Amino acid sequence: MNALYWSGAVFSCLALVLISAIIPWAVYTRYILNSAASWPEPLAVLLTIAVTFIGAANCYRQRIHMNMTVGTNLLPPHARVVAAFISELLMAAVALFMVIWGMKLVMATWGNSVDEFPWLSVGITYMPIPVSGAMMFLFVVERLTIGPPPQDGSDAHIPLD
Repeated sequence: MNALYWSGAVFSCLALVLISAIIPWAVYTRYILNSAASWPEPLAVLLTIAVTFIGAANCYRQRIHMNMTVGTNLLPPHARVVAAFISELLMAAVALFMVIWGMKLVMATWGNSVDEFPWLSVGITYMPIPVSGAMMFLFVVERLTIGPPPQDGSDAHIPLD
């Protein structure tokens, strides 16, 4: 699971670097050269969408996503465990929903192309939805079967000897 997590992290970091390079280029061409390029803004939007979905899956694995613990903190310890298990099952359902309906969306739009990039299928632009759903589902399975990943970044699931 660490390989999947780190792949998502590397992809997201590279996408953020590209966004950070593309936006100044768009500003430069628009205001300095007085000739705005048509591709920077839509590419930055597509990369932002990918970062958001893949990053959300990674944040879920590390438990740094938004959550509300006010209600569960008031529960007795055993009920907290049950609530956490139910939460994981609900997250698995959401992840499967993203995979199934995301793939349907990808397949339904595969034949269309993005206006600014005629060579790019609209289906590819929706691909982060099922990919992040699959990642989240695998992270739920990981959490339910072998436990959450350690907070220090090491992989406690791999024996050292």
